[in-house]
Amino acid sequence: MRRRLLAGATAAGAVGLSAGVGTAATPEAKALYADPENPGLPSVDMEIDLSRTGLLVVDPQVDFLSEDGVTWGVVGESVTEQGTVDNIERLFKAAKEIGMQTFVSPHYYYPHDHQWNFEGTLEKTMHSIGMFDRPGPLDLTGFDGSGADWMPQYKPYIEDGKTVVCSPHKVHSPAQNDLNLQMRKRGIDKVILAGMSSNLCVQAHLYELLELGYEVAVVRDATAGAKVPEGDGYLAALINFRMVANGVWWTDDAVEKMMASV
Repeated sequence: MRRRLLAGATAAGAVGLSAGVGTAATPEAKALYADPENPGLPSVDMEIDLSRTGLLVVDPQVDFLSEDGVTWGVVGESVTEQGTVDNIERLFKAAKEIGMQTFVSPHYYYPHDHQWNFEGTLEKTMHSIGMFDRPGPLDLTGFDGSGADWMPQYKPYIEDGKTVVCSPHKVHSPAQNDLNLQMRKRGIDKVILAGMSSNLCVQAHLYELLELGYEVAVVRDATAGAKVPEGDGYLAALINFRMVANGVWWTDDAVEKMMASV
């Protein structure tokens, strides 16, 4: 049976969060995670060229973004603060309106993935709670509505016959899936990055793509992270986004830039 991750870890913060799911980032969150008034790093940005730019959404799946997902106990507060669910949808919608190539890098575990001889801390946790589990790579039994499935509001965008759904990544980065191939074959070398979760798969995708020679702008409120006694995953990621990404945008900025690129 699937178990909810650290269900009590953020119980106080998680109670009553459902009403806020899908809303814009809260003023409190914007203040808490505001950029420094006097930054010490140079300002850089990424220009969108529609013919060369793709939207990439990592793990837009139930287990990360729904109250019914197994990680809600630790990511729910951050998802709600940032308005992540709604902001990801806004990016999907804008990309489809302007004809921007769209990619999804999903996370699935099959039975053979549970036979690994060693795991990292989060891998061990994800395996133990049945996160993103599927019965096999060629088997969709029980997929619809499961924790591995897309969030329902994203299905019209992902299942339109145009979005590229890549093979699954297995740990955090896209090093083991076909994302790089799919983007290069379409002439993509600029990426607008969003999805889950901030300091794990999103950050790992950012680093891998940068090493492969892509320009990457991260949409800061279209992601979220776990809050656990060990620390705030979203804050950890945001610090690194500022240091290495080619742009760190709010969803409002990203949508505006996307619409202006036509």
